[in-house]
Amino acid sequence: MDISLKVNQKTNIVLFASGGGSNVLRICQYFENNSKIQVAALFCNKSNAGVMDRVKPFGIPTFLFSKTQLESGEVLIKLKSIAPKLIVLAGFLLKLPQQIVSQFRRKIINIHPSLLPKFGGKGMYGIHVHQAVKNKGDTSTGMTIHYVDEQYDSGDIIFQKSVDIAPTDTPEDIAQKVLKLEHYYYASVIHALIEDLPYDW
Repeated sequence: MDISLKVNQKTNIVLFASGGGSNVLRICQYFENNSKIQVAALFCNKSNAGVMDRVKPFGIPTFLFSKTQLESGEVLIKLKSIAPKLIVLAGFLLKLPQQIVSQFRRKIINIHPSLLPKFGGKGMYGIHVHQAVKNKGDTSTGMTIHYVDEQYDSGDIIFQKSVDIAPTDTPEDIAQKVLKLEHYYYASVIHALIEDLPYDW
């Protein structure tokens, strides 16, 4: 779908996702009735991703793109036309190219399901992270919200929250505990960043 945005005075957020989109849903719900901030668009690289259906009730414009379009600069052109205050990665699995990172320096954030720098880097996403935590025998884990730079999971940390792990917890149990943290905090941190409010809670 080609993106067509209404002209208004609201601050724009753009979401990037590749999967089911539970964090996207939470963010959309959080900002649905905000008078100053709006989710202006969803960018997705998978046509069968569940997130595409998640945003339909909110009437949010979507842009389905390929890896080639991401790397060629087409996605960057779309982003510049929207002029987002913040680009939010919410389960987006591709690495953003240098041209996007440079254009939106410290305006792109990501959420990672571990306490970075532990269990980060290429290939560390979803259940792979929680399995690694389980294998290491850690007694706690959590989630990290961080700025995006040129490397996987290496940007400056904005916010972290931890949760205890029981010895009997499976990777799936750990995943559910961390996801609860993500759903509770991500939208609030986004809001605080945009409004330049404290988020030390």
